[in-house]
Amino acid sequence: MAKAQDMNTMMKDMMGAFPVDTKAMEDAFQNQAALNEKLSGVALEAAEKSAEISNKWTKETLAKLSEMTKAKTEPADYAKAMTDFTSANAEVAAENMAAFAEIAKKVQTDTVELMMSAGKEMQEDAAKAVKKATDDVSSAAKKASAAK
Repeated sequence: MAKAQDMNTMMKDMMGAFPVDTKAMEDAFQNQAALNEKLSGVALEAAEKSAEISNKWTKETLAKLSEMTKAKTEPADYAKAMTDFTSANAEVAAENMAAFAEIAKKVQTDTVELMMSAGKEMQEDAAKAVKKATDDVSSAAKKASAAK
């Protein structure tokens, strides 16, 4: 009767023939975590600046609105107050939209720089991993051919 092979031993031998570099996996995880931290920093900085602009814009609008709602002596003064408020509000809106655009531009620039840096690091890490794997396979092949 044929002897059944021990699957555990066979799998253990097979997996042992393909060494896994856990250091490379650890490094990849740490690199990803560092990249995420930097990207989060960019996003949080942009959110903070956006909140500051929104807050300032709201305060300015409310101050101008308060001025517009004051009682006037002449009916024409109400129309003038409304016109002044509208034109001042349009000017402030243009300034604030430009400020928001600058924030978006900085976020885009910082993100592209981070991604290019991360891509370069990943390329270097991949090249090292491929070289190490090639060396390991060559070494294993030499050992296997020497054992025959």
